[in-house]
Amino acid sequence: MDSSSVFANIVRAPEDSILGVTVAYNKDSSPDKLNLGVGAYRTEEGKPLVLKVVRRAEQMLVNDNSRVKEYLPIVGLADFNKLSAKLIFGADSPAIQENRVTTVQCLSGTGSLRVGAEFLARHYHQLTIYIPNPTWGNHTKIFGLAGLSVKAYRYYDPATRGLDFQGLLEDLGAAPSGSIVLLHACAHNPTGVDPTIEQWEQIRQLMRSKGLLPFFDSAYQGFASGNLDADAGSVRMFVADGGECLAAQSYAKNMGLYGERVGALSIVCKTADVASRVESQLKLVIRPMYSNPPIHGASIVATILKDRDMYNEWTVELKAMADRIISMRQQLFDALSARGTPGDWSHIIKQIGMFTFTGLNSKQVAFMTKEYHIYMTSDGRISMAGLSSRTVPHLTEAIHAAVTRVG
Repeated sequence: MDSSSVFANIVRAPEDSILGVTVAYNKDSSPDKLNLGVGAYRTEEGKPLVLKVVRRAEQMLVNDNSRVKEYLPIVGLADFNKLSAKLIFGADSPAIQENRVTTVQCLSGTGSLRVGAEFLARHYHQLTIYIPNPTWGNHTKIFGLAGLSVKAYRYYDPATRGLDFQGLLEDLGAAPSGSIVLLHACAHNPTGVDPTIEQWEQIRQLMRSKGLLPFFDSAYQGFASGNLDADAGSVRMFVADGGECLAAQSYAKNMGLYGERVGALSIVCKTADVASRVESQLKLVIRPMYSNPPIHGASIVATILKDRDMYNEWTVELKAMADRIISMRQQLFDALSARGTPGDWSHIIKQIGMFTFTGLNSKQVAFMTKEYHIYMTSDGRISMAGLSSRTVPHLTEAIHAAVTRVG
């Protein structure tokens, strides 16, 4: 240890549990290695995908010599904000028509959640947020570091590999009035388990009756079912009752703009006046944090969303991504059934979105990594987008061996 450094007492931090999977995968020299940890879409050939419509939008932006690189306003690109609100709430949303929504461009989903959390920590009367158990690993840190007290509500039932709906209702029913509740809009990460429309309606009624504040994390709109409107159904249900809510949007998955860091935070308020005051305070959160957001990614999104032909082209490409993932679910389920792997694997085709919560335990995961060079998070979550028809047999063999040989 170099005692001459003023940072000599710094302890090495552990690897991020999700990003660490990729680090380990990159060090493995086996030709059979398979990375099912990363939350990013891959083609059948295992390659990252840039959508054709995104390439086209970028070309248009590059060719437009009138475009400059000036700073955006604190709240971001106006067109992008307006179109993002329409995408999640619906073009005919009364909340938008009545100017009750404030939308600010943020740094993808993480940045949108963090700005929302910082705003709530400063201006909301109840500093407790309930998040589902389990949830995306970053949620706890985002809300905790913003100054909110983070508690969990029951969500996943390992016995059925489905929703613990009774537990969810009990925990939200017992939450103090006014508490914030984080809800995954669709394609729950990491479990892939979503409430039905009827269950969403019961959740809405319970939350409104107790004055709980919904904070939606929408990372997969259109990417889960292939239908942009269907995947926003839960959010629109809460907006339709005239109540208030927050929604964080990410364009990482559904437009493949991962590294562009494009997202939006919308807050739906009771009146236009409240919305405008909320926006004035959101600016005070953003300004000392990163001043204003980047221009390129938001311009791509706005270019696509405001042009009917490009929008339609996007929905076709988006559905193709969603369909490939649904087809991987079916292929894996069929292969495990054909192999006679012990257990019920129907949850693989019942779950939705990028991830499947396999039900494999950490010992089985470690065995699959050591013996089969298959990388995933220790909770047994696999990214279906990392699979292909070519790699399904290898994964099937690994799961079969793990289930039959490791307790």
